[in-house]
Amino acid sequence: MADVLEDVRSHYRATGLTQRLKTALAVFGPDDQRLTPQQLGTLDQFHTRGLAATADLANLVGIAADALVLDVGCGVGGPARFLADTCGCRVTGIDLSEPFVDAARYLTERTGQDGQVSFQTASALALPFDDGRFDVVLLQHVAMNVADRAQLYREIRRVLKTGGKFATFDVVLNSGEPHYPVPWARTPETSFLLTPEATREAVEQAGFHTLAWQDDTEAARTWVTQLRASGPPPSPNLGVVMGPDFVQLTSNLGRNLMEGRLGILMAVFEATSTHR
Repeated sequence: MADVLEDVRSHYRATGLTQRLKTALAVFGPDDQRLTPQQLGTLDQFHTRGLAATADLANLVGIAADALVLDVGCGVGGPARFLADTCGCRVTGIDLSEPFVDAARYLTERTGQDGQVSFQTASALALPFDDGRFDVVLLQHVAMNVADRAQLYREIRRVLKTGGKFATFDVVLNSGEPHYPVPWARTPETSFLLTPEATREAVEQAGFHTLAWQDDTEAARTWVTQLRASGPPPSPNLGVVMGPDFVQLTSNLGRNLMEGRLGILMAVFEATSTHR
């Protein structure tokens, strides 16, 4: 298991990421100029459909202004900043990649939200928080990198209050073997996809009740089609985060979606009073 975690961490190593972000954001002005979460939306939403998907997931789960939210696998912090800005909640993000966490802190300073949003390096399989601390937990395009799904969902249940909400937006396996590399894995050795049915079973066994369940695959395919039709993405974009093979990774994701090999799931669960 330790070897797998190290392989995943290496995939997201992103050496020099914060400096690349500083360079890319020069288009908005000097380094001390305040930015909005929306301005960063083209480069800090590391999942299909970008900012629109984060907004849809937030609307589906419903987040109160006094909520304490945990974003598991937060990347460079885009969803956390967006939720804090639009919902008024406090958000903590954790990620396995130290460069991502460093970049998330830098971008949050640029948006002036460091009093409301915080980040730390940690594993989703051993969350460094007390039981029942959070009202909402988000998981976006993360579970595909986790071999031990049972432990992942148990940890999320552990840190949630009873009655708290778990919102997930993830890639699922439909049929056949995906084409690699993809944004979360360059080889099958660090990709642990489940079918939608197996995902639901694993979550519910960890102590959850399903509140909302929707197939987001068609919306993702439309998003891919629009990206292809629009030509090269405007700068700054996710290529700053993903590196020089950005085009190949996203192209393969689109190919897998179009061929029906992969699907996209959006769901919300409630933490029940009994869990294992």
